[in-house]
Amino acid sequence: MPPTTRRTILLAGALAAPALSRSARAATVVNAVLESEAVILDPYFTTAAITRSFGTHVFDTLFAMDSAGAIRPQMVETFSSAEDGLLWRFTLRPGLLFHDGAAVTARDCALSLQRWAPRDAMGRLLLAAGAAFEAADARTLVLRLREPFPLVLEVLGKPNAPVPFILPERLARTPGDTRLTEVIGSGPFAFRADLWRPGNSMVLEKFAGYAPRPEPADFMAGGKRVKIDQLSLRVMPDQATASTALMAGEIDYQQYVPFDLLPMLERARGITLMGLGGLHMFQGNFRLNHLAPPFDDPKIRQVLWHLVDQPAVTQAIGVPPRYAAGRCGSFWMCDSPYESTAGAEALDFSVDKAKAALAATSYAGQPVVMLEVQGSISQTASMVLAQNLKQAGFTVDQQVMDWGTVLARRARKEGWSLFSVYANGIDMISPLTHFYVANTCADYPGWSCDPRIPPLLAAFARAPDLAGRKRLADEIQAIAYGLTPAVSWGQFTIPAAYRSTLRGLPQSSFPMFWNVEK
Repeated sequence: MPPTTRRTILLAGALAAPALSRSARAATVVNAVLESEAVILDPYFTTAAITRSFGTHVFDTLFAMDSAGAIRPQMVETFSSAEDGLLWRFTLRPGLLFHDGAAVTARDCALSLQRWAPRDAMGRLLLAAGAAFEAADARTLVLRLREPFPLVLEVLGKPNAPVPFILPERLARTPGDTRLTEVIGSGPFAFRADLWRPGNSMVLEKFAGYAPRPEPADFMAGGKRVKIDQLSLRVMPDQATASTALMAGEIDYQQYVPFDLLPMLERARGITLMGLGGLHMFQGNFRLNHLAPPFDDPKIRQVLWHLVDQPAVTQAIGVPPRYAAGRCGSFWMCDSPYESTAGAEALDFSVDKAKAALAATSYAGQPVVMLEVQGSISQTASMVLAQNLKQAGFTVDQQVMDWGTVLARRARKEGWSLFSVYANGIDMISPLTHFYVANTCADYPGWSCDPRIPPLLAAFARAPDLAGRKRLADEIQAIAYGLTPAVSWGQFTIPAAYRSTLRGLPQSSFPMFWNVEK
């Protein structure tokens, strides 16, 4: 047992004080239903948005993005870089603690980034520039590069999954292909493993040792002040059930509201809807498996550009016109800095053209195995596509399951052809963050590869200005249309809903519960 010191006694007292104060009053609990249940808690192990939502509350990052897209220091107090851009120094804010009471050190940060980088598209680009992280002292992290990399801060502060969260050294030493068996972060909430009831609920508790930044919170950046005692993440796979619970006051927040219940929720007393545009919209995609028939053949993959009718899909899932972007042929989201039309003429819905194109391929009736999430809008999108596939001459095998099973199935290189999914727009606005382009030629479910794309991604990361990156984004998109890593089924907004008794809820498509009062 380590010796007891004055510091450990004071720390124990500080961490225990909130518990004592709560014993004298009822705990303030926010009950929330998110998009799905968080089943993968290792923040580097998947790009699933629900794991990121879990991670943003439990872990912290060196830098973070604000609502204007600027990257600002988060765990970092000060930083500097050499004139040639090859040496960076980052000084951590004093007083940072992990949930077990241990101080956050530069060594924790260095080992965390070393574990994270190989699993992330932007991290791999940083490694390709010769990145090496080391601790100069307890609070000083040093980054050495072999060649300049203009997007260092954008990489360290990116909100895109997997996020470069900081772990304690002992967890950061876990091999990258092995999931964490313990969840300890330094974020504003601590995960209560003893209260986790898989399939039912998860509890995140205010971390009394968290030291928020002094400036106001702004999207992922700034001071994350926790004003509630607990965040209870309830599992309700049926969205209609969750909406009923919200109107009855049994829950306080629902991340995704069913479109057909919007009129009822708009009329409900005490309910506020949050429907955001721009980068807070979503992009739906059919992700294709390039290793298994029939989509191992690029000509067969390209037939799908004639079979996805974006307006029909968004209409089928019930998106009101005011929440849909119409037809969008840009991989990088419409109404975004890199919006592109390069190659977009391929997105041309016509079942007749699809029949003719399919007849000219080697297709021999192999089943298109579609993984569908039961009761989701993704399943509705899949059903529309399935009908079009059948009309064009494909054999279709629709397999319905929950999202956790889809995540497990998509990790296998056989047994599936495509799955339907949607992602936050902020994840898809750049070639470096778009899941299905940024991971070209990487070990990433779908395994799409065109050797021309990775060098262009590296060039994009080195480009000195927006104009240069825009030209490269166009070039990458033109190639991606031929590669067909995924086919977009639409750009749209999904409103969140919450009880009006919640005050200070950040207006974002990312669920965030710091600064919230109840």
